[in-house]
Amino acid sequence: MHHVMFDVDGTLVQSYEFDEQCYLQAVEEVLGESLDSDWACYTHVTDSGILLQYLERRGLIEELEQIEQAVKASFVRRVTALLAEQPIIEVPGAADFIAQLRALESISLSIATGGWLETAQLKLASAGIDITGIPIATSSDHYSRTEIMKLAHSKAAVPADHSLTYFGDAAWDKRACAMLGYNFVLVGDRVRHDQMIPDYRAHQQALAYIGL
Repeated sequence: MHHVMFDVDGTLVQSYEFDEQCYLQAVEEVLGESLDSDWACYTHVTDSGILLQYLERRGLIEELEQIEQAVKASFVRRVTALLAEQPIIEVPGAADFIAQLRALESISLSIATGGWLETAQLKLASAGIDITGIPIATSSDHYSRTEIMKLAHSKAAVPADHSLTYFGDAAWDKRACAMLGYNFVLVGDRVRHDQMIPDYRAHQQALAYIGL
């Protein structure tokens, strides 16, 4: 039996660049200054983790809840407006691959993303990816990527003897999987990894990496 967990941005939907733009603009709108977009300088590269670290540096941590609510609201408005103009595109084959996995009795699924829940749902729906009934954990649940992944695993109620494979697209996904002992499959070529698919049209290779 196998459990398969997916990231969202850059893994299921082609949203990395516009998502980054909306996030930076939302932070600037609320705080009146630009956020450093070198994500490598942040301990937790998630929507809430980046904001948390930035506010700690600025001595504004006591205002975290209020500021996060305002940034999230601005972010959701911006993502909604952009998607109304131009629906987002799935990573090729993503929707079909998830549907294929759903049909297998030996597979259970979950989603673990560093994005906030509201925008993750907006982007997946815009791309035509049906996640009905699939447990999801997001940055709305925790600022740490590893904790988000563990929460998704917990929500899916996966037996301890099931293998676990995570599909992600970034260095922080790879690091989190190494920390948790998850089997990591890279989608795209943003980092180097021995298990890589360009997209889900390589579904036979993806299934092989899961162990099917």
